[in-house]
Amino acid sequence: MTPVSSKLYADDVSLLMVLVDTNPYFWSSMKNTAFTFPKFISHVLAFLNSILLLNQMNQVVVIATGYNSCDYVFDSSTSSMQRAECLLEKLEDFVDKDESLSQEDSVDGIGFSLLSGSLSMALCYIQRVFRSGPLHPQPRILCLHGSPDGPGQYVAVMNSIFSAQRSMVPIDSCVIGSQHSAFLQQASYITGGVYLKPQVSDGLFQYLSTVFATDLHSRSFLQLPRPVGVDFRASCFCHKNTIDMGFICSVCLSIFCKHHKKCSTCGSNFGEARKQDPSASDQRTSDGS
Repeated sequence: MTPVSSKLYADDVSLLMVLVDTNPYFWSSMKNTAFTFPKFISHVLAFLNSILLLNQMNQVVVIATGYNSCDYVFDSSTSSMQRAECLLEKLEDFVDKDESLSQEDSVDGIGFSLLSGSLSMALCYIQRVFRSGPLHPQPRILCLHGSPDGPGQYVAVMNSIFSAQRSMVPIDSCVIGSQHSAFLQQASYITGGVYLKPQVSDGLFQYLSTVFATDLHSRSFLQLPRPVGVDFRASCFCHKNTIDMGFICSVCLSIFCKHHKKCSTCGSNFGEARKQDPSASDQRTSDGS
């Protein structure tokens, strides 16, 4: 008798990697608003339950994105406890540990969460799924992000974006902060995902269920939000500032806001920046006349 695989995945079976922003500095800045961290988690739990109810073979993995660290807090394929209890218990332990590490650092303002680390962990998990066999769910990443972009993570984030693009893994983005995220705008645009910034935070579950609950096969039949005004500006490698114009190393493509004699990334020597001599230009003009 021919052995039958225990799971036969169709094109509507999804592996959803959810990156949840747990930056304590960001959520402390949201205390004066009606949208607090417990309310945010309640919306996320309802959305995760709806994903698992859509198809019994769907899989959900939740990664907490903190200020100092990242960690897996829930995996529906291995969890034997109740989903809500398991997720809340591990999430509470992670937040307490991250807050204790944050007390050792002095942070100005909201601070940045480790988006680059959580993206890398999600892609590593997806690669393990790819190598497990030919039958696997269709993976995608959903970033629930509120913290501002960390310029120092620009290189790591872009590497993760290009890795996801090569693996044909779309990165969906739902920004819950007060400002747009240039990192996630580029991530969703490059990988073919959906970028959304909800206008009403209290309706987060409605946004998640109507925009991000659909599987990759069904998206071709829907009119999903399209990217508008994507910020493609890069961050310089020297000062980590967002720039409009700069200098690029022709060897490793590192970006600098000012001219340097040597590339700090690959060590290549640069030539002198060309400066136009006014007297020379006047002489060429007079000769030409």
